[in-house]
Amino acid sequence: MRKLAGLALLATLPLSGQAAGYTQTQYPIVLVHGLFGFDRIGPVEYFYGIPAALRSGGATVYTPQVSAANATEVRGEQLLSEVKRIVAVTGKAKVNLMGHSHGGPTIRYVASVRPDLVASATSIAGVNKGSKVADIILGVAPDGSLSNSVLRTIADGLGKLLSALSGSPNLPQNAMAAARSLSTEGAARFNAAHPGGLPASACGEGAYFANGVAYFSWSGGKTFTNIFDPLDGPMALTGLAFGGAKNDGLVASCSSHLGRVIRDDYAMNHADEINQSVGIVHLFETNPVTVFRQHANRLQQMGL
Repeated sequence: MRKLAGLALLATLPLSGQAAGYTQTQYPIVLVHGLFGFDRIGPVEYFYGIPAALRSGGATVYTPQVSAANATEVRGEQLLSEVKRIVAVTGKAKVNLMGHSHGGPTIRYVASVRPDLVASATSIAGVNKGSKVADIILGVAPDGSLSNSVLRTIADGLGKLLSALSGSPNLPQNAMAAARSLSTEGAARFNAAHPGGLPASACGEGAYFANGVAYFSWSGGKTFTNIFDPLDGPMALTGLAFGGAKNDGLVASCSSHLGRVIRDDYAMNHADEINQSVGIVHLFETNPVTVFRQHANRLQQMGL
């Protein structure tokens, strides 16, 4: 009888990582979308299911909308305005920035120009040293060409549509400026101006702290992860651009490195890292929602 009572009591306790306050960071968490990203369109969030999971453990979470497609500096200034608003609304002195894909350089811009407002900057598959996919796009659609004009019209239109559906129709869109920012050459120029947390070696770690900001990164290293995910086929195709180097379909693993590298070999592709498509991810890898929760707890333990 006593044993049964003990088991009953155990059943009522929270699971590991699910305890109240597990994700309650000192500073608000700000999730920043990547290229052709959005806050929410109908029931579908860009960071699918992640804000709610973080809030369930006590975190204060914001998911601002910046231009779906534009230069890093333009998106960075938009994000900076949002960060200033969040600081004013919450009364907290700083925020914890987490950016996926083009959101990686975007949060780095804010951490560089206003480190006083940033407690930590976490890059999730951030395009920190450029992407060969962007290089290929610029190669087949050079400035002044017909292909450039057609691609720009289509991509800018997509950016405008996504921003409008997400409730921000007035944000400027410039897809070719985004491609230039995400190219190897464009990333090198950006890195020269905003080097915080960037590794000095080709595939190493960067400084864990720079100007008072804690830097982190993680990424996937697999392109095809679930046969039922409609995005896996395109990811496997674009992944060929990296010539066999480990990548998630759009970003080489080494290019994603920033500050302390949590992992760069999750069995996730570029969509899986944000729990897309709508939660269809690798069945035998740590769930991406769990990775975000674990990182929030990591920040909490650091007093951030």
